[in-house]
Amino acid sequence: MSLHKLQESLKETVRASAKDFFDVDLEQINGEVPPKIEFGDYAFPVAFELAKRIKQATGEKQNPRAIAEKLKETLEQSVGVSRVEVAGAGYLNIFFDRAKFLSEIAFRDEETGPQTDHKHKRMVEHTSINPNKAAHIGHVRNSVLGDTFVRILRARGDEVEVQNYIDNTGVQVADVVVGFTHIEKMNLDEIKALDASLKPKQTFDYYCWDLYTKVGLFYRNGDPNEKPDPEKIKIQKETLHLIEEGGNITAGIAEYVATRNVECILDTMERLSIRYDLLPRESEILKLHFWQNAFEKMQELGVIRFETQGHSRGCWVMPLDSHTGTDEHNADKILVRSNGTITYTGKDIAYQMWKLGLLNLDFNYKLFRSYEDGHQTWITTAEKQDEKPAHKFGNGETVYNVIDTRQSYPQSVVKRGVAAIDPVKGERASIHLAYEMVALSPSAAEELGIQLSDDDRSRSHIEMSGRKGIGVKADDLINRLEANALKEVIERNPELSEDRHKKIAHILAIGALRYFLLKFTRNTVIAFDFQEALAFEGETGAYCQNAVVRLNSIFRKLGEEKMIEANSLIRSGRESEEIQSAVSQHFEGESGNDIWSLLTLAGRLDEVVNLAAETQEPATLTRYVFNLSKATHLFYHRYRIIAEEDVTRRAVLATIADVTRKQLTVALRLLGIEVPERM
Repeated sequence: MSLHKLQESLKETVRASAKDFFDVDLEQINGEVPPKIEFGDYAFPVAFELAKRIKQATGEKQNPRAIAEKLKETLEQSVGVSRVEVAGAGYLNIFFDRAKFLSEIAFRDEETGPQTDHKHKRMVEHTSINPNKAAHIGHVRNSVLGDTFVRILRARGDEVEVQNYIDNTGVQVADVVVGFTHIEKMNLDEIKALDASLKPKQTFDYYCWDLYTKVGLFYRNGDPNEKPDPEKIKIQKETLHLIEEGGNITAGIAEYVATRNVECILDTMERLSIRYDLLPRESEILKLHFWQNAFEKMQELGVIRFETQGHSRGCWVMPLDSHTGTDEHNADKILVRSNGTITYTGKDIAYQMWKLGLLNLDFNYKLFRSYEDGHQTWITTAEKQDEKPAHKFGNGETVYNVIDTRQSYPQSVVKRGVAAIDPVKGERASIHLAYEMVALSPSAAEELGIQLSDDDRSRSHIEMSGRKGIGVKADDLINRLEANALKEVIERNPELSEDRHKKIAHILAIGALRYFLLKFTRNTVIAFDFQEALAFEGETGAYCQNAVVRLNSIFRKLGEEKMIEANSLIRSGRESEEIQSAVSQHFEGESGNDIWSLLTLAGRLDEVVNLAAETQEPATLTRYVFNLSKATHLFYHRYRIIAEEDVTRRAVLATIADVTRKQLTVALRLLGIEVPERM
């Protein structure tokens, strides 16, 4: 039995006892972990709530301590409980049976978080990079957050569908098309030839990165400080119109550019162990009449109105009471511009309605990528296909959109729009997983060759801009991390082969990157710094990985025979009171409390997974991993398992170490971090 399940079982006992003894129905029962281990392993202040409820119902005044004494009798009969003490005015302090808990957690069948009763489908949309150039570190924060949240939801038993929205008809793609057609003077065949010639020295998304910067200068006639030239902005708008219209040469170029960039982006994400189930494309939102269907529903219900005066004259808008008074917010409320084009917000409402099953329409699908382990990623298409996905996409009950905090107001418009169409489902089903941006520390910016002024150097961070070419390409960052990790691995393990060196370096590099991006709460602006991210000590991925590596090294040296002996002894404690008593002795005193603290901390993984899911904060899990890693390093230094001559004590220590390494390995996996064979 996991610690989480034991706690939930005790809550049910309290709930049943409250009903039996006092005829009180308790919907919410709060349990807490005492501040000191001497006060117990779990505590209930429920007697105070019961005293209040009894007085409200009967007018009878009862002493909370007397109520607690009554509940104590039942709790002491619970499986996994050693004793219960009533403290203070009526606190119930519960002490677990340490020997029994050790045997239960060591040999439980499940390896990950608790199974939930949630049967409905959850959908997580993340990454959603404009397919016009290479991914950068800011995009990676989105992807890592989304992927980790998916892992957390699945760990507790939820069905999750992962989507990566592809804005293949947006202005960013149009800008790159402008770059190819008006700066490079290339047609589609020439772009394809260029793409083929780039390999292996450069990838297509890298080429587009540089081209996108050139387009920004092109619009400003070569001067980044000048306003865009109106005549050249006309080129941008004409290009965008042709792409949205489809069926022309310009749209064909945009299709190739967007698809190739998506392929490159998926390659980058695969290096981070990030995958998707579906790539919905904006082009199909328009071609398959998703928007038209949503627009007609909103008209019918009076959710939107046609403006006849003011700044929004000639536009279809969604009138909202909040966030008014700024041009930006007014623009976000516009769903159809006066020229008839549909805004991002309008298309997002239609897409969100499809995700929630509120449109009587569906995409057509074709297979985009297959992986060696059998995973498939599908993409939407307007044309009917013979091949079909194995399961139905969309129709979720809860949708999490991982988008940065600067998009909070448009996201609220989307949520309000969907809720206006379906009040029951829309409001609670649309959840914005907002996060702050990733910037560069001044030292990181200079390390990348970015020229900084004295004023820039005094800032806490330097904002990135794809249009200005300021940023860290994700693959460059991974390459640099791998190179630095490789030097360290070779120095520490010169006897290993080149392939093993590279594999370990890759695992350490991805661990460093993912941990750095996850250790901050979502509402924290991250100033990326190479030195901090690459550190092998402190609150880093490598520090946490090393905690498991150290424990794994113990078991390699301990040998299979002694581990079988330890397992047999601890398992037999389930049936033998004599062995259980012998095991219990090693949980007494200061040393006993110390190793018990590590065991219970390892046992809280399920609880933390649930908390991270409910609060939608992956940093909760990251913080737990770091704390468990710190406790593991202390355990490693304080206790000598291999040299321990007392068979029972060695079995206790080895079992605790085994439970800890397994739980920590699972927790790291939920963060998308592997454990290397060596450091």
